[in-house]
Amino acid sequence: MAATRRLRTVPGYGTAAGTGALAAFLLVAVCGSPMYVGWVQQHTDPTGAGGWLLRLLAWPAWRLHSDDPSQGVLAADLRAVLLVILAAALLYLLPAAQVARVGNSTSQFFSGWAAYALAGGFTALLAAPFGPGGSLLTAFQATSTGVTYGFFAGWIVGLASLGGRA
Repeated sequence: MAATRRLRTVPGYGTAAGTGALAAFLLVAVCGSPMYVGWVQQHTDPTGAGGWLLRLLAWPAWRLHSDDPSQGVLAADLRAVLLVILAAALLYLLPAAQVARVGNSTSQFFSGWAAYALAGGFTALLAAPFGPGGSLLTAFQATSTGVTYGFFAGWIVGLASLGGRA
């Protein structure tokens, strides 16, 4: 007879993966919005650390309509859509076994952070061929930017994963 283990639950909180996925969605929805992207391009200095970080947060930019009729809205927004989907999938797949065995929240934080960094890299790699100049070199360069974005924004997803059930 297989022994079943009762998972630690916190009343009133969602799962660690669920709250992390919600944070990933909100990051993309807010920081990738046309309003935020326009503001950050006009009001920040790209040569300063703060301006660079605020511009990096706008990496999964999406838009409601496409200025170029040859590329539809889906092609323009593929990166944002893929980031949310891959982040949610990796948040559910990666930490489940690890977090269920470890009782501290540090594991939840680092699992959420790592899942978002991986999601950023995979998103860039998968979306780059559909953009302009879709070559292998472009895909590798975009992956570098995606992982950088995931590393610097992933701590937010990691924090959102704290306190949830495994």
